[in-house]
Amino acid sequence: MPPDGAILALDAMGVLYATGDDVGDLLVSFAHDKGSSAVAAEIEQAYLAASLGQIDAEEFWWQIGLDPRLEDDYLRRHRLADGVREFLAAAGTVFGTVCCISNDVSRWSAKLRRSFAIEASISPWLVSGDLGIRKPDERIYRQAIARLGVPASRLYFVDDRVKNLDAARQLGINTILFDPTGMATETPHLPIRRLGDLLDPRVLALAINDASL
Repeated sequence: MPPDGAILALDAMGVLYATGDDVGDLLVSFAHDKGSSAVAAEIEQAYLAASLGQIDAEEFWWQIGLDPRLEDDYLRRHRLADGVREFLAAAGTVFGTVCCISNDVSRWSAKLRRSFAIEASISPWLVSGDLGIRKPDERIYRQAIARLGVPASRLYFVDDRVKNLDAARQLGINTILFDPTGMATETPHLPIRRLGDLLDPRVLALAINDASL
């Protein structure tokens, strides 16, 4: 069984939302479809700055040569991952809190969680654009631990990127790799294919980071 008051932290892109590489798979193609002449590397660089809060969302669009009024058209390309609503409805039976740790542009994160009506089910939202830190920088996890007011051993973190989990595990956080395709190779992070697996105490017991005991 997870410890009393266990907290679940979910990644956004690739866990809550279906697309893991939102920049490579959605943003670059959208920008080019709308007439941006910026190459992929320039779009990625501008996105990185926006996701660190160094420029705002308006400036991002101008930097890649597009009108900011196209923003909502872009965000409509995102889709909620399978099973998210059902999982969030049941998560309270296992976890005291469900939060999110996400690399994203602040305004985009807020718009997405409101448009999909999941904002109230997840709190707090720890977004790189608000914090000025991106995963896998360990400082974002330290801020999460401080904000939540719990020891790392009570936190279960789910992400689809191993490098993000590696950094969290070094701090004693229990880490779980979200791998819906079942393609994960050897990893110290417990792989799961469905969010619903997190409702099984036996799965959570397997995810406990021995370094935190």
